[in-house]
Amino acid sequence: MANRPTIRDVAREAGVSPATVDRALNGRSKVRDETLRKIAEAARRVGYHARGLIDQRLVASVPDHKIGLILIKEKQPFYRAFQATMEQALEERTDVRGRLVVRYAQSQSPEEFASLLAEVGARVDAVGAVAVNHQSLDKVVQDLAQNGVPTFSLLNDFAQGIRRNYIGLNNIKVGRQAAWMLTRGAAPGSYAIFVGGNRWHGHDLREVGFRAYMREGAPASSVKETLVNLETRQLTYEATLNLLERQQDLRGIYVAGGGMEGAIAALRETRPPGTVGLVVNELTADSRAGLLEGYVQMVIATPLEALCRELVALSLRSRSEAGSTAVEQKFLTPEIILPELL
Repeated sequence: MANRPTIRDVAREAGVSPATVDRALNGRSKVRDETLRKIAEAARRVGYHARGLIDQRLVASVPDHKIGLILIKEKQPFYRAFQATMEQALEERTDVRGRLVVRYAQSQSPEEFASLLAEVGARVDAVGAVAVNHQSLDKVVQDLAQNGVPTFSLLNDFAQGIRRNYIGLNNIKVGRQAAWMLTRGAAPGSYAIFVGGNRWHGHDLREVGFRAYMREGAPASSVKETLVNLETRQLTYEATLNLLERQQDLRGIYVAGGGMEGAIAALRETRPPGTVGLVVNELTADSRAGLLEGYVQMVIATPLEALCRELVALSLRSRSEAGSTAVEQKFLTPEIILPELL
């Protein structure tokens, strides 16, 4: 008992006076939220026996902040990881009681995304969404903004000029990075690019970047007509097999959206590792295996932790900037993953 931490120990660790710690414990007078957080963290570090009382006061002093999150492909590991990382980002904040409301779109129809935005937006303080770019979403985003609920487009931009922020990668640069990797040391030949569909604005920008680099950096090579795979494994698999059969000079493939599992499977069945280059997005069990086996040359991954922390921070900032009409883009630095980095 002689070594039991005291109020003085907590005060010294927090950089405040013992009287301030006493006020935080007994609640007889107001202690600033920031100071209360410092005291709570100090009490936990030194193992103060009554730290639960301080935690209770801290919880009671911070506001609720609900964030809606709309994702796609509920069974896909990347989006499950997205949800888990967002939950962790909210838990890390001590200045709010963060709550997450998550919905997964079952299709990629604009009508469903618009419906989910309206439903979730009515229940939260801010909403972030991975959604297609379509005019039917514009009115919903505008209505939410007028009700004080900002919308953040994630990974794929939509409702440009209406939504609050886009948070994700610079997709033109992502496309250029993919083309750069595929053409390093490769003889002139043909290249292919898969996109999910024309409503995924981010995929369009990746294609723009990919083709721009090929014109500048590999003018002796050609990029075939863009292939739409609806982000499905089976379509990508069948189209890749067809490409490999028809294009004997095929040097590389870039899967700009989902469906990379199909391309990896097709190459695995028909070609030795490395004979046809492949660049994909997001690190999953499939893309990791492809890297290790030599079928995938590079993975361009979204830094989910940085994205989720940014979404929380920007949504909180929007509370203090109520009525602001500023619209911005927040480009994150992609994680470049090569076989030798695993």
